[in-house]
Amino acid sequence: MNRKMKTEIVICMGSSCFSRGNKIALGIIRQYLRDRGLEDAVVFKGSHCFGQCDKGPVLTIGETKHLRADPAQVTELLDTHLGA
Repeated sequence: MNRKMKTEIVICMGSSCFSRGNKIALGIIRQYLRDRGLEDAVVFKGSHCFGQCDKGPVLTIGETKHLRADPAQVTELLDTHLGA
């Protein structure tokens, strides 16, 4: 049986990344998944810290880590990785 694995999105919830833009990105990602009916196709979770506070905000989508992930770019990143 061939089951497609869910794409994992992990957003850093550490104070540095959160204050640098991930607070806004969190809402953008939730709305994106909801609007496109992808909530069941994606695992979306927060992480305390990626250990790269100086390069934040940090966001991973699948196997790709995005450093300095500006909230204005989050929709474009999601489109690229999720094929929307």
